[in-house]
Amino acid sequence: MRLSLHSDYALRILMALGATGELMSVDQIAVHYGVSRNHLAKVAQRLQALDYVATQRGRGGGMRLARDPAAINVGTVVRQFENLDTLVECMDPATSTCPVRGACGLQGALAGALAAFLRHLDGYALADLLPQPARFRSLLGAA
Repeated sequence: MRLSLHSDYALRILMALGATGELMSVDQIAVHYGVSRNHLAKVAQRLQALDYVATQRGRGGGMRLARDPAAINVGTVVRQFENLDTLVECMDPATSTCPVRGACGLQGALAGALAAFLRHLDGYALADLLPQPARFRSLLGAA
């Protein structure tokens, strides 16, 4: 399984903000990670809509966490950024063209694996992803 770029960037933004505890712009985060500013901006906008980040407009503006890192559940973030209903084509009855849909065990096996994956992520808060915030900041170049 591979997470989408949006989930990856959402977690990266949250970790950068959680490690620094400071106001950071999309441009700063994009430079620190060496990723596309445009993609990051779309994700940041969604994080704001979901109330994970608070933004400040204008010169010296940026974003910061709107919640305590211990209150941000990693599994919840992934669910909000991933389309997990259609892990494989046969899982969507409206669009499935699989001729053996319903006669094989693939859908059940994958649904169980996905549930276990999400349960595992539910055991982590953003704070757990930052056991060494000072080292994280240093490696990110945001010290």
